[in-house]
Amino acid sequence: MTWGMDELEARARAQLSRMQDFSDRLGAITVRETSPDGLVSIEVDGVGGVREIVLSPRADRLGAARLGETVVATAALAAQRAFAQRARVTEEFAESFAELLGSRPR
Repeated sequence: MTWGMDELEARARAQLSRMQDFSDRLGAITVRETSPDGLVSIEVDGVGGVREIVLSPRADRLGAARLGETVVATAALAAQRAFAQRARVTEEFAESFAELLGSRPR
């Protein structure tokens, strides 16, 4: 009986550890993107939320409308890259977790 319970506990711990690692990796995703003209730099988290916006001292030369467009375009590109990273991390997790679930005690 002890062997079976030990095996079950070890599998559960491995699964929990894998899920915690997945959560940590998702939480660690950050992407910084800079506009082609170098005037706007934006950092987003793994869900595309803006964490930081840095404007060059020369950014005011763009005018309000163009600056706004540049900020939005740069943030959108950063979010797309963050979502791509999330997708990769999620795919890796799904594959490794499926393998873990598929393994059977000997």
